[in-house]
Amino acid sequence: MSYSVGQVAGFAGVTVRTLHHYDEIALLSPSGRSHAGHRRYDDADLDRLQQILFYRELGFPLDEVAALLDDPAADPQDHLRRQHELLSARITKLQEMAAAVETVMEAKKMGINLTPEEKFEVFGDHDPEAYAQEVEERWGGSDAYRESRRRSASYTKEDWQRIQAEADAINRRFVALMESGAEPESPAAMDVAEAHRGWISANHYTCSYEIHVGLAEMYVADERFTRNIDRIKPGLAAFQREAMLANAIRTM
Repeated sequence: MSYSVGQVAGFAGVTVRTLHHYDEIALLSPSGRSHAGHRRYDDADLDRLQQILFYRELGFPLDEVAALLDDPAADPQDHLRRQHELLSARITKLQEMAAAVETVMEAKKMGINLTPEEKFEVFGDHDPEAYAQEVEERWGGSDAYRESRRRSASYTKEDWQRIQAEADAINRRFVALMESGAEPESPAAMDVAEAHRGWISANHYTCSYEIHVGLAEMYVADERFTRNIDRIKPGLAAFQREAMLANAIRTM
């Protein structure tokens, strides 16, 4: 059984352009060609693609993925064991990063003494009281929480409106790229992701690339974040995640 590049792209949730790129760099070359010269992938090719995507999810650059998969001494079970260990470590790290993520979500609430009307004027349809107790109980002891609380304590209503306006501008840039058909791994999308990381550092807490990756993961792992972001445009949370991961990877 063999599959076309379009079918494989659909199975794996990647673009045809990505598969062409993998072929061009000899990371994943299809085992066959049709009579017309079109790429055809077999089950072994799909297994290799699955391994590639596992490692990509873990943040490995393509050259390292190739070296790992082409190691003649490596056993397929070794790859699975390594990926399981790395994913388990990531879960632990994401739990630690959740403090920073939730702080971003709730930063508008901290240190602001507004009437209910003013709260909704600044925050739109998001109630800043909704998760305040959860944030305090779960992550009140984290460095990111303390830094964000300290900095936001001095913010005025005008400060929060400026911060929100800056966030809205970044979101509009992401949406414009989506609507233009740009890939989230494109340089333009990564540049917007970098602007987003800078916005967090400038207004809330020092956002390292590691923290930014944790935030990106939570955009799709926690349905509350996904739902809130996708209100702007369906699929925006996933697009931002890919752009943020790509931006972190290009710094390696």
